[in-house]
Amino acid sequence: TIRPKEGWQVYSSAQDADGRCICTVVAPEQNLCSRDAKGRQLRQLLEKVQNMSQSIEVLNLRTQRDFQYIMRMESQIKGLRSKFRQIESDRKTLVNTNFQELKGKMESLQPLIPVLEQYKTDAKLISQFKEEIRNLSSVLMGIQEEMGAYDYDELQQRVLNLENRLHSCMNKLTCGKLMKITGPQTVKTSGTRFGAWMTDPVTSPKNNRVWYMDSYTNNKIVKEYKSISDFVAGVESRTYNLPFKWAGTNHVVYNGSLYYNKMQSNIIVRYSFETGRVITQRALESAGFHNVYPYTWGGFSDIDLMADELGLWAVYATNQNAGNIVISRLNPDTLQILDTWNTEYSKRNAGESFMICGTLYITNSHLTGAKVYYAYSTKTSTYEYTDIPFHNQYFHMSMLDYNARDRALYGWNNGHQVLFNVTLFHIIKTEDDS
Repeated sequence: TIRPKEGWQVYSSAQDADGRCICTVVAPEQNLCSRDAKGRQLRQLLEKVQNMSQSIEVLNLRTQRDFQYIMRMESQIKGLRSKFRQIESDRKTLVNTNFQELKGKMESLQPLIPVLEQYKTDAKLISQFKEEIRNLSSVLMGIQEEMGAYDYDELQQRVLNLENRLHSCMNKLTCGKLMKITGPQTVKTSGTRFGAWMTDPVTSPKNNRVWYMDSYTNNKIVKEYKSISDFVAGVESRTYNLPFKWAGTNHVVYNGSLYYNKMQSNIIVRYSFETGRVITQRALESAGFHNVYPYTWGGFSDIDLMADELGLWAVYATNQNAGNIVISRLNPDTLQILDTWNTEYSKRNAGESFMICGTLYITNSHLTGAKVYYAYSTKTSTYEYTDIPFHNQYFHMSMLDYNARDRALYGWNNGHQVLFNVTLFHIIKTEDDS
């Protein structure tokens, strides 16, 4: 169990087959990053205090200058007062009128004495205030230095370094086992109750084209969008008119070609988007078609074409296998069968299915309450019963396919195009592995 230091949390981790932690990345907690806003506020407050300190310094210099001037005045007044007393003691030397005038001026200056005393007190307070501001600035600087230990730029660089290390770790991951399905995220609401939409899992990450095929029969129009955002906005980039109509909704785009089941046949068609022509077509021998062995919802979904990390697959049923699901790995160029596995799961009892890392996962229904109920590994030719729920938000699933590049499930859910996230259990490859 990883217990990161205070202020950090587990960012991601990977385990080996025995559950031992092999690779763990920790990153700052979100609330730690949020301290950057507080840091900015603190810096703004510190700047204000520094501005106040500078203003007070200017005021203090001005006050000291004025104070020196007034102190000289005070000295003069005191001298005048002393002289006045001396003159008052010898009234005979002065004319009475001049004496009275001089006395009146002296009395008018008397209120200045307490003002001067108060001014000296205020000057002392200003000096104390200046010292307190200086101390406060030091405290704020200390707090800023403490909080600045994880400023935004440094945090961002640390996160980038951690992500690089995490990607390096993830490059050592082999194919994973499905553990959890979350979502869905509704991308768009369009079309009829049944249909398919997809992206190409083996093209460049910069190529985000989306293909859209509405309905499960009697249609041959494929719409293309340059990106998910264009798809959501309904901005088509191109339309393809296929030479043959399709059956079902279980088509797949793989390495620039569309693979689909030709209507009222067990023929698989490979259509190139680049040339706008059918490159090849081949019958899937013994495969049932035209609602002989569909999924539970029907819709001529007898033959399901899909792709994963290991290549191109066809999932169907045959009389020879008593209507149970058959898995065949196909050559994507020639459509020839490379290998085949017979399962014991009835095709008519399956809601939908999808391949992840050579394992076929089958749902028990296309309706609300569906879950991934059965998994067949082509690597070991073994199966197991599972219990992985997923949220069938719109009550009717007529298409569910895994995209290895996005690590997501694409679904057509009662006229809604949705995405599910998948959580896989990975096993680390070491240098000792062959």
